[in-house]
Amino acid sequence: MEEIAKRIAQLAPAVREQSPLVHCITNYVTVNDVANGLLAIGASPIMSDDLDDVDDIARLASAVDLNIGTLNHRTVTSMRHAGKVANAEDIPVILDPVGAGASRMRNEAVSRLLEEVQFAVIRGNASELGFIAGLEVSTKGVDASEEDISRDVVSLARDVAWKYNTTVALTGPVDVITNGTETVRIMNGHPMLKSVTGTGCVTTALVGAWVAVARSSVLRAEEADLMAAAAGAVSMMGIAGEKAFAEAGEKGTGSFHMALIDALSTITADDFMQMGRYGQEQL
Repeated sequence: MEEIAKRIAQLAPAVREQSPLVHCITNYVTVNDVANGLLAIGASPIMSDDLDDVDDIARLASAVDLNIGTLNHRTVTSMRHAGKVANAEDIPVILDPVGAGASRMRNEAVSRLLEEVQFAVIRGNASELGFIAGLEVSTKGVDASEEDISRDVVSLARDVAWKYNTTVALTGPVDVITNGTETVRIMNGHPMLKSVTGTGCVTTALVGAWVAVARSSVLRAEEADLMAAAAGAVSMMGIAGEKAFAEAGEKGTGSFHMALIDALSTITADDFMQMGRYGQEQL
């Protein structure tokens, strides 16, 4: 536990110092929260989903976040193009396969993105990652079903990591971060996070910002600690949820929502050391 907490705490200040630009093609239901979440941690968001624009924007970005929450044929085309441009420029791409397994269109979009784009991190729930792994899933819309949550989520996350040569962030009651060899469990968070739309979308964008810093020239790309980056971003949302509930949770979901952005904006490296609850293992 102490090792991963130290790696996260060492990486955390660089997000505010470097203010990475994260290009988001994301869910229009949650796009405002995604932008504000990135701003709260010191990153810089840019929301661009038109095919004529994404070429230039992806090249400018420090990371590209592809989220299929409210997908349509136009944005799927833009996602595929932005992902390919980012790959060509060695810019990390993050995938949020929202609702994968729920519809033919989502399934086809995710499958095509995985065929055409190399992802640095895939962030999803047990149902979404179960579909990506080729399993039968019973997704509940954009949420994981109880049946899928009850799977061996560590093995599931590792299977996806191996299959796609990526780092996986499986979020749920216990979050699992793995590259197929190293695995970190994260026990931070609060149930009220499920009562506010967009917390998953924001988490994926935070992963983009953290991965961008880990891959930056300052930290030398060949030594990028994507495990610490993904674990840091995911535990950041969990810790922020705990802080937000302590501050405003009893007032209701609206106050909790505002307090969540406040908490993201004030988290320090010490918080990861003092509040982070991690379990770590090697295969």
